[in-house]
Amino acid sequence: MSDIEKLIRGFQRFRARYFERDRKLFSQLATQGQTPRTLVIACSDSRVDPAIITDAEPGDLFVIRNVASLVPPAEEGGKHHGTSAALQFAVCDLQVANIVVMGHGHCGGIRALMEGSGDESDGYIGPWVHIAERARQKVLARWPDASPAFQHRACERLAVLVSLDNLLTFDFVRERIEAGTLRMFGWYFDIENGELMQYDAEKKRFHDLYLGWD
Repeated sequence: MSDIEKLIRGFQRFRARYFERDRKLFSQLATQGQTPRTLVIACSDSRVDPAIITDAEPGDLFVIRNVASLVPPAEEGGKHHGTSAALQFAVCDLQVANIVVMGHGHCGGIRALMEGSGDESDGYIGPWVHIAERARQKVLARWPDASPAFQHRACERLAVLVSLDNLLTFDFVRERIEAGTLRMFGWYFDIENGELMQYDAEKKRFHDLYLGWD
């Protein structure tokens, strides 16, 4: 079976088992439109699908996926702002109530950044992952003698915080945060252990969401 045939077979199973079971839901979504409450900014990595990880239903999440789950700072000029445009659509048009930035373990984008591929000469990838350069610098300053694996895991988490900070550079995000109509969360998915962690700003650490939640 070819790769594409496998996908077609998967669609056939989806149609028979999932779509037919929830035909009313899909009809409602088609006629009434989407009203997701949560925007998830996640990595393009094939191993970390936010909808699967959260067991979400169609219509629950508005998802932005890019290399390393990064949010660029707000900036004027230029013509192609895919992540920023999707962010604006989610916040201003769909009026989501929550934004989740979800990083993950063994992220190829963060590995590229940590291994020095975040320079301007590295095609499209280098300038993009350079968004998290502040996280890389902090890791190298705080844990200069740690193993590369440790540094990578640390940078993956700190990059989430960089994106949360960058979200506040968008006026339409910051104004809603200050008004209390929008909340932001930093998540980290440990793909090896199946653990999902959330950043606690007061304690300045990530804690496991599986424990303590029914």
